[in-house]
Amino acid sequence: MRILKWLGGIVLALVLIGAVLAFFNWEKLVRLNTVNTLFSEELIVSNFSSMDKAFFHVPVPAEGEVEAWEEEPKTLPTSFESAIGTKDMKQWLEETQTTSLLVLQDGKIAFEEYYLGTGPDDLRVSWSVAKSFLSAAFGIAVNEGLIDLEAPVDSYVSDFKGSAYEGVSVRDVLTMSSGVTFNEDYLDFWSDINKMGRVLALGGSMDDFASGLTERTREAGKVRQYVSIDTHVLAMVLRAATGQTLPQYVAEKIISPIGFEKQPFYLSDSEENAFALGGLNVTTRDYARFGQVFLDNGKWQGKQILPAGWVVSSTLEQANRPETEDGFGYGYQWWIPDGSVENGGDYQARGIYGQFIHINPKTRTVIVRTAANRKFREDLGGGLNAKHIHVDMFRAIANHMDKQ
Repeated sequence: MRILKWLGGIVLALVLIGAVLAFFNWEKLVRLNTVNTLFSEELIVSNFSSMDKAFFHVPVPAEGEVEAWEEEPKTLPTSFESAIGTKDMKQWLEETQTTSLLVLQDGKIAFEEYYLGTGPDDLRVSWSVAKSFLSAAFGIAVNEGLIDLEAPVDSYVSDFKGSAYEGVSVRDVLTMSSGVTFNEDYLDFWSDINKMGRVLALGGSMDDFASGLTERTREAGKVRQYVSIDTHVLAMVLRAATGQTLPQYVAEKIISPIGFEKQPFYLSDSEENAFALGGLNVTTRDYARFGQVFLDNGKWQGKQILPAGWVVSSTLEQANRPETEDGFGYGYQWWIPDGSVENGGDYQARGIYGQFIHINPKTRTVIVRTAANRKFREDLGGGLNAKHIHVDMFRAIANHMDKQ
């Protein structure tokens, strides 16, 4: 009997200790649970519109007069030809869990629709579309003489001395050609990209994570190897060169001059450093505003926001393709799909799970598409996946709009 009482006391003590630990670490437990269920089928759509409820985040302190969009409604094509055959437009949008689709032509809204319970006020997570925002801010800093593309990143951030980034030029990082070893497999729990995600969720320093990388896959500048941590390195350089945080600089130089409908926010680490490579949250209409600035060679309402030369150079292929290239060139944090020259010089910002800003200068169209497509990497035949078919869709939409 005494033994049973003793064991019961031990169990009760352990339960009480567990309860106390859970109480004091409740926020961490909630964030960890959110990370583990972020992409679950029943939650992914709502999660992508409410990232601020579970992650550290910082506002983008933007102010500015908002210009209302003119509207000139047009229709989408009912179907389009793709590399895997004819696709029904409505069915394809449903299959790929589209949450919003907005088409601008000549600066007017030609089509706008929201799906799966989302709406125009939703701040949708950008994922890697945020990289193109970082590129735009970077171009301004370069134009201001604050950053030299040929300088090594450790000349701006001394923490990179002794790391895999020591001696790597800003340009090589900008074109995803750093050569740093980084596992970007989202389906591997122990991959670098998922370890980085746990830093965001549980508290930690993204700066320390980046400067703590010590292994190299190849010499810098040789070939493009898409590693998202390169973008955080760029954000650290930008912060050091400008003396401002990324949200402050983006707000001052880009978002306030344009005038966004809703104040965006960045996911951040526990030290309030912005998750530059994928943490920007913006409405669909405001993604379109950013795209329109690029379509107009850096201008908004006639005012030069971005250096015109940077708009051109960042959306031309700058990096050497890998041997296993997938039909896309890469500029300064922008994607250039094969056949771009023949299709109006189109290019795009792209994020996982189906986020896009697709720009076609010839047809004067900007297409924004957000989604929660859990099958975005699924092979659809011939080594093609949804990102390839979306290029076909965007081109069909652009051409269809141009003919109406």
